[in-house]
Amino acid sequence: MVLRLALALTLLLAAPALAQPLQEPEPVPEPAPVIAYRESSPVGVWWAGKLRRGVQLPAEGPDWFTWDPVRKRIPNRGWRRWGTDRLVRTVLEVIEDYRLDNALAPRVGIGDLSRPHGGEFGAHFGGLGHASHQNGLDADVLYPRTDRLERRAWSPDLVDRPLSQRLLDAFVAAGATDVFVGPELGLHGPRGVVMELVHHDDHMHVRIR
Repeated sequence: MVLRLALALTLLLAAPALAQPLQEPEPVPEPAPVIAYRESSPVGVWWAGKLRRGVQLPAEGPDWFTWDPVRKRIPNRGWRRWGTDRLVRTVLEVIEDYRLDNALAPRVGIGDLSRPHGGEFGAHFGGLGHASHQNGLDADVLYPRTDRLERRAWSPDLVDRPLSQRLLDAFVAAGATDVFVGPELGLHGPRGVVMELVHHDDHMHVRIR
């Protein structure tokens, strides 16, 4: 009898604790990818050059993903993601600040940069090819989509133009010397820096010298 009373009293005292729902652990944010920054040298010009000691852009991070324009999928292949340390650092800093200022903006897609040692990046490497992208100073940046999907906007109607303009403005403020945008989008910026160019209605081409 004494044992039964002791057991009942123990269960009664433990009941409030047992009745509490189990708490889910706080999500642990994924660490940002480590980038092996090193001093890089663009050689020659963007349409006929090389890249020395380039830096590889990681496949994705908390604020960006990479897009393969040939295979049309995430991520872009590693050999298409090389640039100068200044280019990679600036692109990622701009995107991080842009997303902090636009809380509902989706991650930003980044397409081709340069090959590991720069050099020709023509049509035989896939797609339309690049007349530039040869010395690590150029990056293709996808426009944010109105549906927030992480992929290329295959039609100008899918481009979120207000967000795209803010992203464009951020690159200009960060010192981009040339930004090519699609002629169907109505994006604008300083004369001589922001220019319209065909085949750029799905991405902006950013040059950081």
